[in-house]
Amino acid sequence: MPNKITIKRPNDFHVHLREGSILKSVLPFTANVFHHAVLMPNLTNPLTSIALIKEYKQFVEEELKRINNKTFIPLFTLYLTNETELDELKEGYKNNDFFAVKLYPSGVTTNSSSGITNFDSLYPVFESMEKLNIPLLIHGEDPSCETDIFDKESVFIEKTLIPIRKRFQNLRITLEHITTKSAVEYILSEYSEQKPLKSAATITPHHLHINRSDIFAVGLNPHYYCMPIAKREEHRKAVIKAAVSGLPPFFLGTDSAPHLKSCKESSLSPAGIFNTPNALGLYAQIFDEEEKLDSFEAFASVNGAAFYGLPVSDETITLIKEEKSQDVKPILTEDMKELAAFISPKPVFWKLETN
Repeated sequence: MPNKITIKRPNDFHVHLREGSILKSVLPFTANVFHHAVLMPNLTNPLTSIALIKEYKQFVEEELKRINNKTFIPLFTLYLTNETELDELKEGYKNNDFFAVKLYPSGVTTNSSSGITNFDSLYPVFESMEKLNIPLLIHGEDPSCETDIFDKESVFIEKTLIPIRKRFQNLRITLEHITTKSAVEYILSEYSEQKPLKSAATITPHHLHINRSDIFAVGLNPHYYCMPIAKREEHRKAVIKAAVSGLPPFFLGTDSAPHLKSCKESSLSPAGIFNTPNALGLYAQIFDEEEKLDSFEAFASVNGAAFYGLPVSDETITLIKEEKSQDVKPILTEDMKELAAFISPKPVFWKLETN
C-alpha cells in the first residue's frame, strides 16, 4: 500500500465551531484544511432565526480575515424548532442566508433543548423544503427517555425517519454521524444508481475508531463520550464498510465538537469529541487498514459535494504515512484553557503533509 496519497481538498459536512474563544482556537483546523464545511447551529444561543445566523456569520467571517484565509467556504445552518416560520425559512434560503436546515430532536445532545418535540407539526415545513430543495440535516436519535441510549438511532429511523421519507420522497435528507448497522442498511435501501440521490449519511472519524467498550476500557473515558454514543463492534465494522465503499451516499462529516478539557473531565461531562486537529489522518488510517485508499477521495472530497450540488475543489492536499504514530497535542484557547483533541485507542500513522 502507498505511504503517500494526494486528494482533492476535502469537505467537512458536519462540524461544530462553537463560539467566542473556542471558535477562534478551532477555526484554523477546519478552515486551513477543508474546502467547504457545514457549521452546526446548536450554539449556547441556537441559530433559530436569520438574524442570529447573520450575526454568527459576521463573527466567522471576521475570524477568517484575522487568520488570512480567503479560500475556505463556511456553510451556515438554520436550527429547526416547532416555531420555525415558513416565510422566514423561504426568504432566508432564497437570500442564501443559510445552506441547510438542521433538525435536533429535543434533548438528544449538547444545546438541543430547543429542538423538536412534535415531528408531525413539521410536515408543512418539510413540504416547503421539498419544493425549494432545501437540505434537511438530521441528528437521528429518538428523544424518548424510555428508549435505551444504544438503541436511539435505530428507533428513530423506524419510528420517525421512515414515515418522513414515505411522505416526502423528494426531500433531500442527510442522516448525520451514523453509528449503526441499521443506519447503513437504511441508507443503502434508499440508494439506486438509476434514480437521483435523496438520502445520504455523514460518518465521523471517531465512530470509525472506537466502539462502546472503548469508552469504559480503562476507567470511564469522557473524551470518548459523544452523541450518538459509540455502539457495539459489529456496528463499527458496518460503518467502516460503508465509509470505505466509495458509494455516493456516504461522505465525510467530522462532527468535531470541542469542549474545554475541564468540562469534559467534570462530573457532568458534555457530549462531544474534538477531532479536527488529526481528523484526516484518522480517516486515512481506516481506509489504509481496509486497503481502500483508492476510495478515500470519493468519501472525503467528491460524494458530499455531488449530493449538495457544490463544486469539487481544484486544490489538493497530501497525506503521508510515517513510521511513528501520531503525537496529538492539546490545543489552548486564547485565554489559555485546554481543549483535548481525540486520541484513537490504536496507533495512527497518517497525517497531513505540511510545507
